[in-house]
Parts: sequence; C-alpha cells; structure tokens
Amino acid sequence: QVQLVESGGGLVQPGGSLRLSCAASGSWFSFNVMGWYRQAPGKQREPVATITRGGSTNYADSVKGRFSISRDNAKNTVFLQMNSLKPEDTAVYYCSLGLVPTSPPRYWGQGTQVTVSS
Repeated sequence: QVQLVESGGGLVQPGGSLRLSCAASGSWFSFNVMGWYRQAPGKQREPVATITRGGSTNYADSVKGRFSISRDNAKNTVFLQMNSLKPEDTAVYYCSLGLVPTSPPRYWGQGTQVTVSS
C-alpha cells in the first residue's frame, strides 16, 4: 500500500517562505508523477505543481515564479519551495502520486495546513 507523508506546513507572514516535503513509501513504483494540490475553505482542490521522475515540471499560473517543485528519486521525496507567500496561498496542501501529469492523481497524502497571515 502506498503512503504519502507531508511535512513543513505552518503559519507564515506574507512575503515569507515555507518548504514542504512529502515522502513516499510502499508500492509506489508504477507511478511516475508526484505533485502538490491545495484546497482553501469553500473552494475546489486545485493543482499547484507536478514533477515527473525525469524532472519535467508544471505549475499553476498563480504560483509561477514563486513556487518551485523538486524531487529526490533516491529518497522518494518531493519538495515544494514556496517563496513570496500571499494570503491567497492559505490552504491545505496535499501531496499526490499519479501516472501522468494530464491525469488525476491516484494517491493522496493527509494534507498539511499552510496559513499566510500577519
């Protein structure tokens, strides 16, 4: 069974930075794409960034230039470096695992809260 464990969320001031981590374990080997989604209160869950095993990335327009996704294949870990954070970035962030970037993820982590506030 696949398990995804996120860490790194918390409270940060506008303009600050956070680095999220997600470690995968179990039978994850068939899945090529790791990514991050987020869901704010009253809103739909939306993709933030994805990365393939080979390093190809995709970003939501709202985070381009501010967020950076990376992956350590040896450690089965994906990271999300979040800079210049805005209150609009406040959400629960979910790590995900899937087959291809154009398809919905197959597995989700438990989520980690990111709150951007003064």
